[in-house]
Amino acid sequence: MSDTNNMASKPKMKFLSVATLQKAVAFVVLIALLGFFSLFATNFAAWNNMINIMQATAVNGVLGVAVTFVIISGGIDLSVGTMMTLTAVMAGLTLTNLGMPLPFGILAALGSGAFFGAISGGTIAKLKIPPFIATLGMMQIARGLALVFSGAKPIYFNSTPNYQLISPESSISMIIPGLEIPNGVMIMFIVAIVSSIILNRTLLGRYIFAIGSNEEAARLSGVNVAFWKIITYALAGAICGVAGLLVSSRLNSAQPALGLGYELDAIAAAVIGGTSLSGGRGTILGTIIGAFIMSVLTNGLRVMGVQEEWKIVVTGLIIIVAVFVDIMLRKRA
Repeated sequence: MSDTNNMASKPKMKFLSVATLQKAVAFVVLIALLGFFSLFATNFAAWNNMINIMQATAVNGVLGVAVTFVIISGGIDLSVGTMMTLTAVMAGLTLTNLGMPLPFGILAALGSGAFFGAISGGTIAKLKIPPFIATLGMMQIARGLALVFSGAKPIYFNSTPNYQLISPESSISMIIPGLEIPNGVMIMFIVAIVSSIILNRTLLGRYIFAIGSNEEAARLSGVNVAFWKIITYALAGAICGVAGLLVSSRLNSAQPALGLGYELDAIAAAVIGGTSLSGGRGTILGTIIGAFIMSVLTNGLRVMGVQEEWKIVVTGLIIIVAVFVDIMLRKRA
């Protein structure tokens, strides 16, 4: 009996060690990048630049969390960037064009994100369209609707002064003077904590891992795979709504042409943090570390005067290397 228990526990121990190792490696890489750019990039370590890094990480981190849910379930979502833009436009229409109070704008962003996310999930679960194709189509749909709804013009939030409180302002500085951490960063951490609880402490989280690990086995076990896929994509869409609020608050406007390219940074953040593109494995903490790596790398290269185009090249290389490392670790496990 004891031998059987030991055999059953070994795969779990190896699984945990792989996830822990990937997070540890990502954290070491983050520290190394901070040290390198602090030494060789002028003004990189300045507090104002750290604020810029944190604000950029807030948006990418939240989008990375959204992507993490989907990837763990065995899918992919290429629409998170343009979905973010569409939700920002919906908030702009509600607050600026309709003159509604701030809570209604927030609900518009979250609700529209969940709605279009559920459409993506339904397309995948019910119509059996591959996630790559379904979300690629939704990426274009969201991009087009953002342009149509806004008239292809930015929507400004000048009539809603409290909108700045969502991201660039710092409420914590009122409690601890001098600690100018933007509210958007605090919101990112709140989203990360809540998402981690959902993944590790709720029925939805267990089903997401089960579907991503072996969808057929989950179905045979009585799990309504189609329903939970739709819920997963709807949740990811709502989280994209949070990112839409953050980016539009920082810019004080909803920019309908914004969004393309954000999906690459979000996926890279998740993969760097140990989320397996094969599904069934990933952590929110790892994704947040991955988002910081992407922001530090991008900012550091910019401070050093490297052309913006090379940032895209580096992002692609990072994704390839991270996936290769994940494959090697899965083989060892």
